[in-house]
Amino acid sequence: MQLRSSLALATLGIALLPLSPLFGQEQTPPSAPSPAAPAATAQTPEAPKPVPAPPAFPLVDRANFTATSPTVDEVNAFLKAFWGYDPNRLWQVQAILKTQVQGLSRVVVLIEEKGAAQQQPQSLGFFVLPDGAHLIAGEEVMPFGADPFAANRKLLQSTADGPAKGAASKALEFVEFSDFQCPHCKEAQPTIDKLLKDFPGAHFVYENFPLAAVHSEATKAAQYGVCVAKQGGSEAFYKFADNVFTNQEKLTPTTSTDTLSVAVTAAGQDPAKIATCAAAPETKTAIDASTQLGRDLGVNQTPFLFINGRGLPLGGVPYDTLKQMVAYQAQLDGVPTQ
Repeated sequence: MQLRSSLALATLGIALLPLSPLFGQEQTPPSAPSPAAPAATAQTPEAPKPVPAPPAFPLVDRANFTATSPTVDEVNAFLKAFWGYDPNRLWQVQAILKTQVQGLSRVVVLIEEKGAAQQQPQSLGFFVLPDGAHLIAGEEVMPFGADPFAANRKLLQSTADGPAKGAASKALEFVEFSDFQCPHCKEAQPTIDKLLKDFPGAHFVYENFPLAAVHSEATKAAQYGVCVAKQGGSEAFYKFADNVFTNQEKLTPTTSTDTLSVAVTAAGQDPAKIATCAAAPETKTAIDASTQLGRDLGVNQTPFLFINGRGLPLGGVPYDTLKQMVAYQAQLDGVPTQ
């Protein structure tokens, strides 16, 4: 469930949010037409239609590089960290411009896809903040740098303490921020299971991020989940979670208690003890801490997945692409995946 538009955050791993028109020198001429294919005859099959070659990037105008920071190399290193998983994506830094704000730079990048039938490269842009460690794309503040996910990864490794499964090592760590009453979270669980099967060396952590403003029973379900994990361990928690997601439509104000009690029993725990624990102040404190961790990391919708600190909404990304991103991030971090 999306709280607000997060197109910039969702797409920066795939493509940056367009900001057009960006600057006057950005327009590029259309590519030259491809040579015509020989005419087909009755005796020979029709020749395949030629695939348009990607247009050449326009020449860089040095007048469009008025800011001293970041450098072109720094922008390229950042984009490689974000886009390197896709060998078909090509880009060129077209401008790094000063703005009226001291230290705030406007970066313009042209991108294209190998073999794409497009007339000209796409123009994309973002602002790099004076600290050199963050950028603004659309409405989102995001990490910037050659290793933009390192700080997130470190924070999650030390702070994400929800129920875990998979490998004990956190060298390759998936952290999901989820809401038991969120339909998209339910839909995402098979994807999580598939990732853990394809990456058996990964450590997975579930963090509560109940969207109480839109899901009346989400916090209650999270409270029960915290207590199941506390009293029965991670294995019991994931049995509880599977049952809750399976019966998600029964999480209503009139039936949620019974639904959660059934899930508690399925996890081998005592519903009465779990209900008492769920009402305790420390349980709310644990959920508040998990939610605040997500907010500190820029989470604004569920389900949201972090791959060694690299965050993306878990939905809308084809599984093969997601798998590429995991393998690439592991490679960047020096983590073997086989």
